[in-house]
Amino acid sequence: MKSPSRQKKGAFAFRPSLARLVTTKRLLARIVLFFEQLLPPLMPVLSVIAFYLCASWFGLFRSVPDWLRILLLIAFAAAFLVSLLPFRTLRWPRVAEADRMLEERNGLPHQPVTVQEDEPAFDTPFGRALWREHQTRMAEKIAALDAGLPRPDIAAHDRFALRAVPALLLVTAFGYSLSINGGSIRDALQAAPEQVVSNPAVRIDAWVTPPSYTGRAPIYLTADGSEQAPIGIPQFSGLTVRVSGGKTAEKVVFRKANGEAQDIAVQADTKPQQTAASGSEQQTAAPASQALVAQTHMMKLQENGALEVNGRRWSFDVLPDKAPEIAFDGLPKPSVNGALEIGFTVKDDYGVQEAHAEIVPVETDPTATPLYPLPEYRLDVPRRNARDAKGVTSRNLTEHPLAGKRVRITLVAKDAAGQTGRSPPHEMTLPSRPFNEPLAAAVAEERQVFALDTRKMPQAIALNEALTIRPEETIPKLTNYLLLESALARMKLAKSEDALKDTAQYLWEIALGMEDGDLSLAERKLREAQQKLADALDRNAPDAEIKKLMDELRKAMQDYMTELAERMQNAPMQPNQNAQNTLRQQDLERMMDQIENLARSGNRDAAQQMLSELQRMMNNLQAGRPQRGQQGQENSEARKQIDKLGEILRDQQKLMEQTFRLDQQLRDRMQRGETDMGENDPLLDEMNPGENGEPQDQQGQQGKEGQQPSDQMTAEQLREALKQLRAQQDALGKQLGELQKSLGEMGMKPGPGFGQAQREMEGAGRELGQGRGQPAVEGQGRALEALRQGARDMMNQMMQAQQGQQGQGPNGQVGQGDQNGRDPLGRPRRTQGPDFGDNVKVPDEIDVQRAREILDAIREKLGNNPPQEIERRYLERLLDIQ
Repeated sequence: MKSPSRQKKGAFAFRPSLARLVTTKRLLARIVLFFEQLLPPLMPVLSVIAFYLCASWFGLFRSVPDWLRILLLIAFAAAFLVSLLPFRTLRWPRVAEADRMLEERNGLPHQPVTVQEDEPAFDTPFGRALWREHQTRMAEKIAALDAGLPRPDIAAHDRFALRAVPALLLVTAFGYSLSINGGSIRDALQAAPEQVVSNPAVRIDAWVTPPSYTGRAPIYLTADGSEQAPIGIPQFSGLTVRVSGGKTAEKVVFRKANGEAQDIAVQADTKPQQTAASGSEQQTAAPASQALVAQTHMMKLQENGALEVNGRRWSFDVLPDKAPEIAFDGLPKPSVNGALEIGFTVKDDYGVQEAHAEIVPVETDPTATPLYPLPEYRLDVPRRNARDAKGVTSRNLTEHPLAGKRVRITLVAKDAAGQTGRSPPHEMTLPSRPFNEPLAAAVAEERQVFALDTRKMPQAIALNEALTIRPEETIPKLTNYLLLESALARMKLAKSEDALKDTAQYLWEIALGMEDGDLSLAERKLREAQQKLADALDRNAPDAEIKKLMDELRKAMQDYMTELAERMQNAPMQPNQNAQNTLRQQDLERMMDQIENLARSGNRDAAQQMLSELQRMMNNLQAGRPQRGQQGQENSEARKQIDKLGEILRDQQKLMEQTFRLDQQLRDRMQRGETDMGENDPLLDEMNPGENGEPQDQQGQQGKEGQQPSDQMTAEQLREALKQLRAQQDALGKQLGELQKSLGEMGMKPGPGFGQAQREMEGAGRELGQGRGQPAVEGQGRALEALRQGARDMMNQMMQAQQGQQGQGPNGQVGQGDQNGRDPLGRPRRTQGPDFGDNVKVPDEIDVQRAREILDAIREKLGNNPPQEIERRYLERLLDIQ
């Protein structure tokens, strides 16, 4: 018998895990039984839905009248409701049904699930124990039970397999819906579209022409309008529809995304023209002309929509044209000659058409009347990759009155569609021309005063008059004084705008003439020639004009480099430049030849880019102007130390030669065995040191007809002469010590070469004090080599120090001229200061033999006693005979 109690019984009472497992199995079994009840009545519902989808995708609702469409919709709704009636009998399966399903489908005998709820008929201890063991064994079998999948037995409800019909129709309808005539599931809920009949006699030719700046090819639309997905086209593309054939004018409509329809008008030049005739003739001729003449409809596409004509439809997805983006690539900086150099990056979806820098003063007076407009600064945008480009432009704005003032710079880019993009502004001081002449700077300042505000002309006149108060002290050149007086007269007479501009230009030319002379005029001509060539390349000028402008550029470049080279000849040597930065004349000529070849070959963009690079190089060409202020004082002190080191090198070289000569003569005396050749020798008097330990006359008169005074000295006298050279050697060592001390005060660390040279000098002095010439000569040679090494170290330190000061020029510029002692044309400059012999090439045996032959020929010529005094002195200088 079964107990009605819901408490756990049997093996479940003392096996909780087993009880939970059985509970889960029962839940799964009840779910399976529920789905077995659900699936048979669900088939009619799914069949009604499938038939509705088939009718929609086959386009049935859009092809029937509205009353029939509504009737069909009601029928499908009623069928759907009727198919839901069988669901009323659904119920949740009971536990006993789930237990029975588990036992039947798993083939378990003895009812292992239900036996847990039963009780034994005879309640004895033995019988109870036996019954509990039986329950435990049956419960272990439950752990392997499986409810399986639902078995609805649909075939018993659909013996003729009619359920396959809606399934096949559904797959076929879905494939048909992808065609041009396919319908939509929304057709039953909306009115049927107006039936448009396509006239086969009408020919439609339609295409979309993107703007030329996009670089995209035209898009031709197919005749049947089979494009299903929207066609992506750039904004502002031109839509052209050409309609021909038919007996009546075809209507061309562009339907926007919001449903608004817009008729595309016929172009005026394609409308049928009718000649003046009688009324009856016009009426009969109009249809015929319309049928024969093709009509062209055109419009600009600015938003999404669809083209509808003659029953055909094309959808368009207009891609908006984004505004360009521009930004600074690094901070703007001045070049060597004061030009403003700006690095930039631009980005646009179809390419930037034009870019410029907008320069406005930070502080402005609204009542001011400036003489000149704001400066124009056009950026050189690479045309080849203008969609994502990076470039550098250099423009000389030093002549503008705003030079030296605080300005705000904003980069502006513009694309072909007229859209503009702006960069964040950057404030800086607009680079001005660095004037080294105070008078020239004062003239430029008075020009700036009235050029920024013409109302301040009296103030500018007062500044001019102040310059000429004491002309004998402030204006050394009479020409400059006369120019200032003439400028003063012009300033007083200038009233109109043209006269004021002429006066400002005159003052600027005066300032440039005071500063650079003819160099400024040559530089201006060079800039004008470069600008003319750039403008010609920009407007695609003919080859003849390009060749003429290239010739003018070459001439202006030659004149400028000639003036610059002449100026550099007198400029102080700047050791801070590297040889690899030398700009040679052939390099400039090669660049100009490449520019001309690129322009002739049609690659104007590359030619313009190379011209811009040439302009940058010329703006960064160092002009070799003398330095001023503290830096100039430091260079002057460094120059003194270099000169002092050069004197020590020369004196040490002469002392070594003198020691070698005396040592050779002493060896000759010792080899001949001569011990006494006279007591009073002129050389001994010449070798006597003065009060400071230096010889009274180191050179003296060396005798007549090439005889040396030491030729008459004995070996003992020669030895004494060597001893007396020690004072000179010690004096040179003392001078070297003072040089090292001076370098330390300048913040330079003397190299190890100077210390080695001083030790070798001291050793050579000791050898000379003992009268030993050969060891002294060897020590002096090592001292010379150490001095040269120390000189190289000192020059390297000076170069590093000046690279930190001069490497950025007066206003942060990087110099490019005067490299390694050469002028801008790469030619060696005139040597200034000492020559340490670093660039001396060691001669080989052939060169030595040739030099001996030349010296022998000079001695022979001098031995013939030339009659001309000037010739004899020339030959003596060649032999270093003084």
